[in-house]
Amino acid sequence: MSMFAVLPRGWNQGKTKHHEAELINQLSGQSPLMAVMENETWPLYASHHLLRGDPFASRLSREADIVAGFYICIIGILSATGNGYVIYMAIKRKTKLKPPELMTVNLAIFDFGISVTGKPFFVVSSFSHRWLFGWEGCQFYGWAGFFFGCGSLTTMTVVSLDRYLKICYLQYGTWWKRHHTFLCLAFVWVYAGFWATMPLIGWGSYAPEPFGTSCTLNWWLAQASVSGQSFVLSILFFCLVLPTGIIVFSYVKIIFKVKSSAKEISHFDARIKNSHNLEMKLTKVAMLICAGFLIAWIPYAVVSVVSAFGEPDTVPIAVSVIPTLLAKSSAMYNPIIYQVLNLKNSCTKSSCFKALKRRRHFRKSRFCTISGTIKDTPPAKEAQIEI
Repeated sequence: MSMFAVLPRGWNQGKTKHHEAELINQLSGQSPLMAVMENETWPLYASHHLLRGDPFASRLSREADIVAGFYICIIGILSATGNGYVIYMAIKRKTKLKPPELMTVNLAIFDFGISVTGKPFFVVSSFSHRWLFGWEGCQFYGWAGFFFGCGSLTTMTVVSLDRYLKICYLQYGTWWKRHHTFLCLAFVWVYAGFWATMPLIGWGSYAPEPFGTSCTLNWWLAQASVSGQSFVLSILFFCLVLPTGIIVFSYVKIIFKVKSSAKEISHFDARIKNSHNLEMKLTKVAMLICAGFLIAWIPYAVVSVVSAFGEPDTVPIAVSVIPTLLAKSSAMYNPIIYQVLNLKNSCTKSSCFKALKRRRHFRKSRFCTISGTIKDTPPAKEAQIEI
């Protein structure tokens, strides 16, 4: 998948090193002087999309582009509709949203954003068998995809920490308020915006994918300069390894905590056990959402790392498009998870309704409601946690 090729010293047939630097400058965003200075010790690399005449011509077959276009079109419609519905229902009750719900809505906003800003560009370009929106469109598409993707993963990181503190440190739930959640979500937006904007102001860049009809972070800068390598390594650590590590740590600690406290919880009264069970169901949902996101994005991350640090053309172009399509489907998963859980819990609601048919005023959740009946105090009460 790597788009870089080593340039032999005589490739330009008499052109000066300044012209070599200008070519590298198109990819790296560096000044010609800096490119010359750095390439005294680094091999001269140029992206394949710069070496060929048309950087935005598709390198897939027309049939493959049509299939990819239809696939992303379906994914885009489903993800935009599903996440849009979550946002719409949240707006209707915005003043009553609880912290877990606010985090879910924030995740839906990022997923909706990546659906409406990215999918149409890819679909139109795939059907046209080439990228139609030029370098400026490539920069916007790359920025939007990275911003919303990074925001989604960072939101899931915040959710995992919230679940970890809620399960492992019970006192956390007593003081955590809505304004604390807003501060965390503001950090998510600033964090994602910072890393997505860096390539636009000179540290790193966005470039066409090897197959031509999409744009992404310029992973291949790792082979071009020290600055490019620092950019790629920073992105990998702060936007992939660190969030994923926090997510894994949080849920592993939760699993150990649940196992160690199982006997202790069995001696609690029904009300506390019900509350604990509901918290665990909410945690399982969060784990499922994170797992879906990581399953979608890790293959793309692996291919990108191989491209950044491996030999040129290690990953065939026809193969490199598959992780890209899988990653672009991640925004569709969460609404499906919500709907599956709603369907599963509708049976629970039905049985509860029969037992509580005299209490027809119980409130319906606009997201996913995990319900349990507390039987220790008359009349029976319905406990709800909303995602």
